[in-house]
Amino acid sequence: MNYTNSITSMHLDVLREIGNIGAGHAATALSKLLNRKVDMKVPDVRIVSFDEMMELAGGDENIVVSVFLRIEGDAPGNMFFLLPTEQAAAFVHQLTGDDTITFDEPPYSEMGLSAMQEVGNILSGSYLSSLANFTNLTLAPSVPALSIDMAGAIVSYGLIELSQKSDYAIVIDTSFKDAESGFDFGFNGHFFLLPDPDSFETIFRSLGVPQNG
Repeated sequence: MNYTNSITSMHLDVLREIGNIGAGHAATALSKLLNRKVDMKVPDVRIVSFDEMMELAGGDENIVVSVFLRIEGDAPGNMFFLLPTEQAAAFVHQLTGDDTITFDEPPYSEMGLSAMQEVGNILSGSYLSSLANFTNLTLAPSVPALSIDMAGAIVSYGLIELSQKSDYAIVIDTSFKDAESGFDFGFNGHFFLLPDPDSFETIFRSLGVPQNG
């Protein structure tokens, strides 16, 4: 069954609203970490093919920083947050004040890895909490796993079972700015949300959105 055939603009509007609320929570947490007010928005939510996922990640051989978590509970699935290495390093510079940290090649800075893991915890946890609150579903994240590797290798790991039933994922764009100065962190990442096939129906039924709406 290709469940993406039944996803409409109404469904995407609902997911965008959930994403914006989750972004608001994440921005509050990031503001505390950075000691400066951060605006975080979700400008777009859409359905993409696996090939398009790779294009958004810069190509399947492009090295990226990834936070992956497994969603357990009433609507299981997988979630990725992917960033180009230079954008991840730029954000860690803002967070730690250490502009020598890079993710270009190992060995990587332990402080840099820890900072990026915390950012991944905040971002993925905020979105998942928003989704759980909207749906009243029990959704529990696994401990987020940070990895630095080729985008194709990272994404393929989470798609092995799903790709047997579908070729699509939901992508949630995110953008970050300093709320006071308007400074763009250059930190525009992509969440890839991949509910297990049966979870789509569970999520939209919980939201009261008709499956064929």
